[in-house]
Amino acid sequence: MRQVFFGKFRVIALLAGAILAAAPAMGDSAAHGIAMYGDPALPPDFVSLPYANPDAPKGGRVTLGENGGFDSLNPFILKGVAPRYVALYMTETLMARSFDEPFTLYGLLAESVTTDSSRSYVEFTLRAEARFSDGSPVTPDDVLWSFETLGTKGHPKYANAWAAVSKAEITGQRSIRFTFSSPNRELPLLLGLRPVLKKAQWEGKDFTASTLEAPIGSGPYVVAGLEPGRYLSLRRNPDWWGKDLPVNRGRQNFDEIRVEYFSLDTAQFEAFKAGELSLYRETNPVKWLRNFDFPAVSRGDVVKDEIAHGRPSGIEGFAFNTRRPLFADWRVREALILAFDFEQANTVLNDGSLPRIASYFSNSPLGMLPDTPAEGRERALLEPFTGDLLPGALEGYSLPKGDGSGANRRNLRAATKLLAEAGWTVQDGTLRNAEGAPFTFEILLTNGQLDMIGAATIYIEALKRLGIKAHVTTVDNAQYVERTNAFNFDMTHFIRALSLSPGTEQRLYWGSAAAAVPGSRNWPGIASPAVDAMIDDMLTTDDPEEFTAATRALDRVLTTGRYVLPLWYSPVARVAHDRRITRPDPMPLYGDWPEVTPDVWWMAP
Repeated sequence: MRQVFFGKFRVIALLAGAILAAAPAMGDSAAHGIAMYGDPALPPDFVSLPYANPDAPKGGRVTLGENGGFDSLNPFILKGVAPRYVALYMTETLMARSFDEPFTLYGLLAESVTTDSSRSYVEFTLRAEARFSDGSPVTPDDVLWSFETLGTKGHPKYANAWAAVSKAEITGQRSIRFTFSSPNRELPLLLGLRPVLKKAQWEGKDFTASTLEAPIGSGPYVVAGLEPGRYLSLRRNPDWWGKDLPVNRGRQNFDEIRVEYFSLDTAQFEAFKAGELSLYRETNPVKWLRNFDFPAVSRGDVVKDEIAHGRPSGIEGFAFNTRRPLFADWRVREALILAFDFEQANTVLNDGSLPRIASYFSNSPLGMLPDTPAEGRERALLEPFTGDLLPGALEGYSLPKGDGSGANRRNLRAATKLLAEAGWTVQDGTLRNAEGAPFTFEILLTNGQLDMIGAATIYIEALKRLGIKAHVTTVDNAQYVERTNAFNFDMTHFIRALSLSPGTEQRLYWGSAAAAVPGSRNWPGIASPAVDAMIDDMLTTDDPEEFTAATRALDRVLTTGRYVLPLWYSPVARVAHDRRITRPDPMPLYGDWPEVTPDVWWMAP
C-alpha cells in the first residue's frame, strides 16, 4: 500500500505496509452509488438511468453551435480557452450523476464507493475493464496523480476540495482511499466527479501550459478534427470500454459531435436556419414566437420544443465588482438596483413574459420567501451575524418594482437619497463625490450578447436620470475570459446556475477565500462571514431540514448583499431542433442540461 500525506499544497510521499489502516471502518460497506442525502433511488441492478432510452439507436452526427472560439484543448487549467466538450465527452470521472435526482452518483470508472456515516473518508474501487482511449488500463496511480495535479496545478475550482484531503492512499491494485481533514458530506461526491487523466501522457510536460494536444481520456469520444476558432469534431470511439455499463446505456448515441463556432449569435441562428446546425437554444421568448417562422419550421423539418425543469432560478444579471471602491458601499448598489426598471426591460426585450429572479434559489424549496422575515432555524443561523447583515436579511426583503416607464420617480427618489447618504450628490447634472469625481463606470460584455446589450442600454438611459454615466464595452471571448479571471471590470454579465443540492461549489461562487483568487468564480468579490458560515453549515449537516434552513439563510445573505442586479429566468428551455434528432420523454428533473443534451438524444432512423 502506498500512502501520500498532504499539507495545503505540499506533497510528501511515504511507503507503508499496514493494509489494515486502509480497511473500511466497522459497518462500512461498498455501494454502487452515493447520494448527498439518503440512499440512491436506483438499485444495484438498474438497467439504465430513468431518462435514458437503453434501446436508442447509435449513429449519425449532431452539430452544435457555440459563440466565441478556443485556443486550447486543456479545459482543466486557468490559461487559455478550451471547449467544454473535451471534459464532457473525452474524459471520465469515477462516478456519474443522475440528473433525475438532486445529487446522486452511480459508478462509472469506479465499480463501488465506500464511506462512513460522517463521511470522513471515501474509498473507490476501479472497474477492472476501465481503459483509456489508447487501450491502457485506468489505474489508482492515474487517479491519484490526476487529483493531486488538478488540486495543485489545475484551475482554482479544484483547489478547495483537494485542500480538504489530509491523506490519499492506494489500497490495492484497483482501490484508492481519500481521508479528509474534517467530515464533509459532499466531498466524496466531489471527488467522484473529478476527471481522471492519463498520468503517462503528461510526464515531462508542463500541465499548466495551454496546448492543442488533446488529453488521453477514457470517455466515449476522441478528437477527429479541429480548427481553432472554427470547429471541433469528436468521433465516438468504437472500442469505448464503458458503452455497456448501466449508467451509460442509452447515452452517447451519436457517432460524431461537431461544434461550430461563431462570433455572433445572429450568425449562429442563420446557420441553424440554413440547416447547418442540429439544434438551437433560444433564450428570448419574443424571438421564440417571432423568428421561428422560416421554411424548415413550416415544413416540419425543425421542431420547436419547450422542455420544463425543476431547478432553482440561479442568478443572472449584472454583477457589481465590490473590489472597486465605487461599488463597495451597499447603499450605492441598492441605489443602482432601484434605478433599473425591470418591468420596462422585460416588456421591451421579452414581451413581459419572463419572471424576475427573486433570489439566488428562487423557484425552489431552497429559496428565501420575499418580504418575509426569517424565522425558526433560519433566523437562529443568521442572528450571530446581525452586525454584519445588511437591511432586509432578517426582517424581509424583495427587489424593487418599477412602473414600466423607465422613469419611476419613487424609486429614483429613493436611489438619490441613498447615494447622498453614501456621499454622492448631483452637481451641474453630474453625480459627483466630495472630491468632485464623477460617477462613471463600464459594463463589460462579450460580442454578440444582444439581449444583455439591450438590457444594458435601457439601464444606461435610466442611470442618466441620476447623473450617472455608464457605457458598454464589448470584447471577444478570449479577452472576456482574461478580464474576468483578473476581476478587471466594474460591472459585467453574471450567471451562475444552481442545483437542488448546492455544496462546495458555493465556496467557489461566493466564499471569502475565493474573493481574491484570480480565476475564481466569485466575480462580485463577496467576502461575508455570514455567507461562509451558512455554506459551512450546509456542508456539515446530515439533516435535510437543517440543510434547507442553511440554504435559505444563505439565499437571504446573498440577495440582501446587493451583489448582483438580477434579471429574469425561464422555467422552460426553448430548443429548436432537427426533427431527426430525438429526445427522451419525459426528460429528467434538471431538464435540458449539460450531460443531458445531447447525451441522451439520438438520431431517429
